Amino acid sequence: MAHSTMWCMGVEGAFDKLELELRRGVVVLAALSQLGTFRYGYELRRSLADRGMPIEEGTLYPLLRRLESQGVLVSEWRTDEGSPRRYYTLSAEGRVLYRKLADAWRGLHQTVDQLLEGGPS
Repeated sequence: MAHSTMWCMGVEGAFDKLELELRRGVVVLAALSQLGTFRYGYELRRSLADRGMPIEEGTLYPLLRRLESQGVLVSEWRTDEGSPRRYYTLSAEGRVLYRKLADAWRGLHQTVDQLLEGGPS
């Protein structure tokens, strides 16, 4: 029995790591999907979490800065509501990239769904 329990804990640990890898693979697409209009970081985090994709601040803010440095996003500082906030949105190139990534995701999703239908039971 102890061996079985140990094996299950190994599976859970493996699951946690592999699930994290799956999420990392889609976090960019998820974030881009919510940046058709200007949003600041906390607003973006809330929008993603409300739709089932929570993202830690330590993941989101470096991601936003990296995407901006790559020309995918543009940002501006606003002080409308008190403290200054940096707002991000897709650049023209980011919109093209988003459409291409979304198409690629849909194709992969469809393929994986087909593979899962015939996979092990």
